[in-house]
Amino acid sequence: MGGDFAPEAVVSGTMAAAEQVSPDTTIVLYGDRKAIEALFEAGGGMPSCVEIVNTTEVIAMNEHPAQAFTKKSDSSIAVGFKDLKKGVIDGFASAGSTGAMMVGCTLVSRTIPGVIRPTIGTGLVTSKGGKVMLLDVGLNIDCKPDVLYQYGILGSVYASVMFGIDNPRVALLNIGEEPGKGNATSKEAHQLMAEGTDFNFVGNVESKHIFTGEVADVVVCDGFVGNVVLKEAEGMYALFAHMLPEDNSVMRGLNYEYEGGTPVLGVNHCVVIGHGCSTPLAITNMILSTEKNIALGLVGKFKEAFV
Repeated sequence: MGGDFAPEAVVSGTMAAAEQVSPDTTIVLYGDRKAIEALFEAGGGMPSCVEIVNTTEVIAMNEHPAQAFTKKSDSSIAVGFKDLKKGVIDGFASAGSTGAMMVGCTLVSRTIPGVIRPTIGTGLVTSKGGKVMLLDVGLNIDCKPDVLYQYGILGSVYASVMFGIDNPRVALLNIGEEPGKGNATSKEAHQLMAEGTDFNFVGNVESKHIFTGEVADVVVCDGFVGNVVLKEAEGMYALFAHMLPEDNSVMRGLNYEYEGGTPVLGVNHCVVIGHGCSTPLAITNMILSTEKNIALGLVGKFKEAFV
């Protein structure tokens, strides 16, 4: 029930996703049953792989996330997280309140033992058509060196599982390639990564090299810098999309609708957060991304990395 275009965009996106998911996948929608059923009926009927769990409350984007999550116990986000913890569902995705989703991650799913802070990351397209994982992209604005080091672990596991990259190259985003570049945090993080053995560290990387894919498969930074890079990529798409063919792989890869959502890395369950302005296409890809995360056992791989 959350998002700028809900529930219409969610139902439309679900109908498209229902045609693409595995035969043994069930898509569970949490929200106003009558409103959802009416939209399915208007669109030609509800697919057999879809189930609805009726909820009576909605957490609005302008509400205090923690207070709303606690008080609105029958909201779609609160009920969804309860079912996620109980194992009724295997993954949970939403384009609703990001704050409320993160409250659910913290209070219900909880952080994997050993992880200092969970993070959110996104896959950006490279000029060669591949993917590079950027994290953090907005969850933790200020990060200590040991947190950045753990992002290297989380990003490496993600790139290996989701992108199929063997021994992913992990780099630290900085203002220069030399080890001595950057602020105190960057320098200390570089030293930790260079001395560590948990991932394939290739040194510092400048932002101009992110989209080439020639230096790294995973780029680590704090959430402030990562969010600036992500928003700049979205701006580049808006600037150039009308100049290039619709099927241009690079431009398509910069369109958030094809990424679908941002996975929360480092919590005990599969959680994917979508853009508040998610369109039906974005909802479709958010569902498919969540299904892929579950099928490949991503969360289990994170847990193995922190044993």
